[in-house]
Amino acid sequence: PWCAPDGRRDGRSAGRPGGRCRGCRPSRGRCRSRRLPAAAVGGLLTLAFRFSYPNVNFEPEMSFLAGAPDEFENGAVDERYKNGFGVWMVKMEGKLFALSNICTHLGCVPNWQPAERKFKCPCHGSGFYMSGINFEGPAPRPLERYKVAMTPEGKIRVDKTRVFRQEKGEWNHPDSFISV
Repeated sequence: PWCAPDGRRDGRSAGRPGGRCRGCRPSRGRCRSRRLPAAAVGGLLTLAFRFSYPNVNFEPEMSFLAGAPDEFENGAVDERYKNGFGVWMVKMEGKLFALSNICTHLGCVPNWQPAERKFKCPCHGSGFYMSGINFEGPAPRPLERYKVAMTPEGKIRVDKTRVFRQEKGEWNHPDSFISV
C-alpha cells in the first residue's frame, strides 16, 4: 500500500480512477499511508520511555518521630509538623496527642489561630477547639487523632495509619494520646 513519489501506487492502483491510493494528497507530495507507521513507532517509543521511569509517591510519610514530650509546651499547639506530615501536636490537660490537619467538611487545611485559641478553616469557616472538637461552620465532626506512642529512646512516634474518631468514642483509647 505504499505510493510512488508521484502519488501513484506501485502498479496496484491501476484499476482505480485517477490511479492514486486513498488518502494521497498530491498537492503536498505526500501519502498518508507513509505517516501511519511513523506515528505507531512514535507512540511505542513514548510508551517505552514512560515505563522506563518508576512511579513516585510524593505523599507525606505515614509514620514519623515527633521529638520528646518535654519539647512541647503545655496548653499550646505545635505546628512544626503541619506542612511536612499533616499533623498538629497538641499538649493540653495532661495529654499529648496528634491531630489531623484535614478539615472534616471538605478536606481543606485549617489554620491555627493562637489569639482565638482555635483552628479555623479558610474554605467554609469551620471552627475547631484546640482539642479538635468542631463548634462552628459546616464541619460534620471533630478532627481526627492519630496513634502516638513512646519509643524506647524516649521519642514520640506518630502513626497516621491508625485513626481515632471522637464520634465513635475512640479518643479515650490509650493509643490516641500520651499522658504527660
